[in-house]
Amino acid sequence: MSTMRAAVFCGDERVELRPSDRPEPSPGEVCVRLEGCGVCASNVPVWSGRPWFRYPLGPGAPGHEGWGEVFSIGESVTDVAVGDRVALLSGRAYAEYDLADASSVVRIPASLAGRPVPGEPLACAMNIFRRSDIQPGQRVAVVGVGFIGAILIQLATRAGAQVLAIARRSYACEVARRCGASEAIATADVPSAIGAAMEAAASGYPRVIEAAGEQATLDIASALVAEGGRLVIAGYHQDGPRQVDMQQWNWRGIDVVNAHERDPAVAVRGLREAMVALDERRIDLSGLITHRYPIGALPEAFAALCTRPAGFLKAVVEP
Repeated sequence: MSTMRAAVFCGDERVELRPSDRPEPSPGEVCVRLEGCGVCASNVPVWSGRPWFRYPLGPGAPGHEGWGEVFSIGESVTDVAVGDRVALLSGRAYAEYDLADASSVVRIPASLAGRPVPGEPLACAMNIFRRSDIQPGQRVAVVGVGFIGAILIQLATRAGAQVLAIARRSYACEVARRCGASEAIATADVPSAIGAAMEAAASGYPRVIEAAGEQATLDIASALVAEGGRLVIAGYHQDGPRQVDMQQWNWRGIDVVNAHERDPAVAVRGLREAMVALDERRIDLSGLITHRYPIGALPEAFAALCTRPAGFLKAVVEP
């Protein structure tokens, strides 16, 4: 059997690049020669070595934002062919090759030839956007401007909404403005940030998307929702319980939507919609993928993700 290089997470911020068997597709599967994989904040606990994970992880795990070229296909696969450039929903993409069910592989538009396309977060953004039910002319607040937050700003503004962005870093505010936000407010002082946002919309925002996954951003987002509005939880809250002001939620009569999808069919639908949005330029990745590392430098990529140096928004690793 042929071999490949794959990252193996060993805990305590240790990642080793090891030889591994190259996967062979079973019937209904596709093997993709990876061009790269996005580095996701949801993987930080795995990288840091939280005690509830068992190490070492399997080769390539938990990489899930891969894209590349179809290398081989299993029996009965007809929707893609060898040589097609695709994004895939998989789980071991910190490697040179990965497998995915053929139904979880989507062709990348020719208009994106040669460009990085981390599909999974794009699919998430499309699903969040759908569940946000943003209408033309609405005031929308996006709290937290990382990669997905920036994409949501693009989608909302191109749908005719007026978007206010709130972010911790001045650089993220710059990104938000480039993506179409009419105003961007830094959160160095949370009460002041809330006050400034409410000055722009005294009755609040009919749609508020919380996209950072922190207690502080949940507090800010809750404070901005208009009566009868919708609070969309898009941030991944993974570091413990959260508290909410339920009296505030009750009094305003708001809808609260957890926009995380777990149905594979819904995830794939989002991925297909994302490829169309990219081709139509409703999503523009220019300037959003700011850091690229070789796969052997995964620890450096995660360190940058955690420390957010100047100019950082999204990192990818490439074999």
